[in-house]
Amino acid sequence: MNRKIDTFLKNPQYIMTSLASRGFLNWIPDSIYIKILYRLILGEKCNLKNPVTYNEKLQWLKLHDRKDIYSVMVDKYRVRDYIAQKLGEQYLIPLLGVYDRFEEVDFDTLPDQFVMKCTHDSGSVIICKDKEMLDIKKVQKKLEKAMKRSYYSAYREWPYKNVKPRIIIEKFMVDESGDDLKDYKVMCFGGKAQIIETHENRFTAGREHTQTFYDRDWKQLPIIQEGLNPVSEKREKPALMDEILRLSEVLSKDLKHARIDWYIINGKPYFGEITFYDGSGFEAFPRKEDEIFLGNLIHLE
Repeated sequence: MNRKIDTFLKNPQYIMTSLASRGFLNWIPDSIYIKILYRLILGEKCNLKNPVTYNEKLQWLKLHDRKDIYSVMVDKYRVRDYIAQKLGEQYLIPLLGVYDRFEEVDFDTLPDQFVMKCTHDSGSVIICKDKEMLDIKKVQKKLEKAMKRSYYSAYREWPYKNVKPRIIIEKFMVDESGDDLKDYKVMCFGGKAQIIETHENRFTAGREHTQTFYDRDWKQLPIIQEGLNPVSEKREKPALMDEILRLSEVLSKDLKHARIDWYIINGKPYFGEITFYDGSGFEAFPRKEDEIFLGNLIHLE
């Protein structure tokens, strides 16, 4: 416990986001809060007047690109109706339930495998592969803690400000590997799908979580975000990638920037989520040219 406290105190950004997520720092204006957190996490000044890099432009978008529909698009429950209307229900992972409180969940009626997550944040995912082995008290503690946090307050991602905290449970699904679910994150700029950010082994214990970037023609790009390496072997372009790019462009029409996440399961594309700020605009790039390259793709006019 003392080691955890010591680690916490040595990371001022964690202290700041922890206090902020509980509403204690809501009195700080968004622009000032973003500048402070940007300096703490990335060690740089955030230029909001003339943003150049990808992360700077994401912060600018938080402050200046605000539409009510964004709150629907990031809400992991309400976005389902949005996707059904825009694309069709066939792209949705089957829903097992939605709950306002953890106590409403009846685990006896759930299948042996399922996925739980909150509707209003990022990172509160619970993947259950065997219900008999699930520590329900531990899950309850994690989700109830997440339900009390404000993702908007912590990172000033404006769309989350008006998202109602709820818990949803979806069907557990895997791809052709049998134990993984590759994540295809399509980065759209001005309504055009231009880059695919792929993740493998994200939730698979004992394997390296990799992140690889490709252009829309499936040419691997040298982009690297800190802490994640690309795959070392060549990957063939998925047969459904052209359809995924087309669907992503439908969803990102008239948007300056959005990331549309997809899975491919049993030869079908399934929608994951819509994100307006990859890594909340706080993910470091070891090579500055990568961050500038991505920044140049966002046109703020």
